[in-house]
Amino acid sequence: MAGQWLQWVRGVVTVHIRDGQPERLVNRALEGGLELSSIRWTSDGKLEFELSVGDFFRLRPFLKETGCRVHVTKRHGMPFWLIRVEKRKFFAIGLGVFFIGIYLLSSLVWSIEVKGNVKLTEEQILAAAKQEGIFPMQWSFKLKDKDILSKELVTDLPGATWVGVEKKGTRIIIQVVEATEPDKPDLESPRHLIASDDAVITEIYTEKGRPVVKKNMKVRKGQTLISGTIGGGEYTQSVVAKGKVRGLVWYEYNVASPLTQEVKVYTGEKKTKWYAVIGNRALQVSGYGKNPFGTSEDVVYEEQAAWRNWKLPFGRLKKTIMEVRTDVRELTVEEAKNNGMLEAKADVMQKAGSDAVVLKEIVLHENSDNGKVYMKVLFEVEQSIVEEMPLVQMQGE
Repeated sequence: MAGQWLQWVRGVVTVHIRDGQPERLVNRALEGGLELSSIRWTSDGKLEFELSVGDFFRLRPFLKETGCRVHVTKRHGMPFWLIRVEKRKFFAIGLGVFFIGIYLLSSLVWSIEVKGNVKLTEEQILAAAKQEGIFPMQWSFKLKDKDILSKELVTDLPGATWVGVEKKGTRIIIQVVEATEPDKPDLESPRHLIASDDAVITEIYTEKGRPVVKKNMKVRKGQTLISGTIGGGEYTQSVVAKGKVRGLVWYEYNVASPLTQEVKVYTGEKKTKWYAVIGNRALQVSGYGKNPFGTSEDVVYEEQAAWRNWKLPFGRLKKTIMEVRTDVRELTVEEAKNNGMLEAKADVMQKAGSDAVVLKEIVLHENSDNGKVYMKVLFEVEQSIVEEMPLVQMQGE
């Protein structure tokens, strides 16, 4: 590796030898102390080899001695690179300024991200960080050591047990671990648990209180399921009734589902706009003009520039405007029925709760008229039927 680097610094040329005695030229050059490499014959019968720039000028006497002529085909190395740079001074200066700019931009703090906070607000944490010198557009080399920042932020933020500070490229991540406090039990008034709907009980579990119904019993809406009154006589006591009661509830729906459906279709026509992104700002660089489509959707794709593991505060954004149209699709009766059933079932689940289970779907009546399918549907659902009712105590009790 060191030898290759030294060769690049000295400069290397690739030459073709014509006429004369090429084999004798190689032997005489090697005997004369020249360093030749990659010696081979080309497909058109010419001898090719590589040698340093210094050895190239020492090759002349051997060429005269053997009657050969030389032609340089390739040049590479620092001497030739410097010649090209000399010819393109402004390009070289611009390239240098570009890399200096990248270095300076990557040495700034561009954004601060806060993680792990629950009780502490992001504004509180950012204010404390600013006091310790962490804020956007701050030079990275001016920041204190991570351990020192962590200790000082813990002191500045009451309620935080640990604060970690991590730098990723131009971004600072502040990870907060807050002190855990035991949950305070909510103050609850005595209550009964009553039925929220007419139902047949499928499951009952009493945690606190007195159950007054059993499994497979039919109950009416408002009927007491678990009483908050326990004991009897002078030992009667009011408690906060707690428990779980599930039952079968029936929902009847009149469904009207159309036999046509509007479908969004991409036409394939599109317009692309490019933007240069610097920080939180975007500057349009191509694709000017108004949106040529009556109906369209935007698809946005952003690329952030990076160098090694650092994300740089600039990049590019591609915005593609896709033309769309709305087509009307004819549905079969079965497809329309399925769509109607899905909408009705979604409404049932919203009313019955996330833990509800639809056990049966019974179509009581069905007919098609005026481009729609009409159905009367009965859903049998197992769900929680618990509702709280405050237990009002009479004065003097």
